[in-house]
Amino acid sequence: MLQRYGWHTMSCQLLTRGLTYWFPPEGDGVVGYVSAARTRVVAAAPVCLPERLAAVTRAFAADAASHGARVCYFGAQAPLLDALAWQTPTARMVLGAEPGWDPANWPHILRRKASLRAQLARARHKDVTVVAVEAEVARRAPAFRQCLKGWLATRHLPPMHFLVEPDALAVPGDHQVFAAYRASTVIGYLVAVPIPRRNGWLIQQIIRSHAAPNGTAELLVDAAMRSFAERGASYVTLGLAPLSTHAPDHDHSVPPMVRLLLKGMRSYGQPFYNFAGLDAFKAKLQPETWEPIYAVSNERQISLHTLYAITEAFAGVPPLSFFSYGLVRAVGQKFGQVAQSIKRGPSG
Repeated sequence: MLQRYGWHTMSCQLLTRGLTYWFPPEGDGVVGYVSAARTRVVAAAPVCLPERLAAVTRAFAADAASHGARVCYFGAQAPLLDALAWQTPTARMVLGAEPGWDPANWPHILRRKASLRAQLARARHKDVTVVAVEAEVARRAPAFRQCLKGWLATRHLPPMHFLVEPDALAVPGDHQVFAAYRASTVIGYLVAVPIPRRNGWLIQQIIRSHAAPNGTAELLVDAAMRSFAERGASYVTLGLAPLSTHAPDHDHSVPPMVRLLLKGMRSYGQPFYNFAGLDAFKAKLQPETWEPIYAVSNERQISLHTLYAITEAFAGVPPLSFFSYGLVRAVGQKFGQVAQSIKRGPSG
């Protein structure tokens, strides 16, 4: 079904663990979701024929209601918004924006952006090379596991799994992997999955080790863009940039309390998630488009209850427990850095 009907950027991420699957009576589609706080939090959108999308969402909403649950689509894009025109009430909230490129235009982007070329040059001058690697080889190689382990150790929040599986290679799918090497050592890698009905690719993960010099991530993206252009792809994205400044902010239907909470997350959530840094990195690559991404629920306004359900879906545990653990972890990492600095001394 994903290969035949997958049009949404996150379609292939329906294969991540922990999802419940619902099928319409006709058997011609699938909805992947997580139940949290009496809400079915849907992974992006139903996978089905475009002309069946409205009917499938209607049947799924009826099934959810029969079980006393609301429905919230996390990661909705324009086709789903159109298909939900039947739903009353309907609330939506901008989650962020998704950058997009036509990979055939990547060389022109590089010619226009000197700072981007400089980043690629920095990595090459440090003898970093990037090659395509078979996904199964990467999945089994200890060097890739070690690289991922080191990267995860720098994250302040505990691992999440709903649409953001930390080990992308562990999820079934047609992965394309590009590895960055320096002196025969893996110092980073990129994982991409297809978006079949858009003739495109989602770069879902870029992993860097501590040993990776500046420009390694950009060099991985450069290799992926050129490879996808050679295959005739017409679309590449790095996925959602949450709370992106490139997303529209004119939706006044969102309650003031929710807007204030989201603003606070971007301004003060740095110890947990680097919203601004991720947004800046994706913007630095000069996207040709920024597509708004939404949360859509069957209520009059996006409520704090819905935000709670979304957070629990990602965390897998009550949000308070999740963020408490993250705070303890962040403080522990900070003390560890200070201890290492003291141990090295002034000359370190």
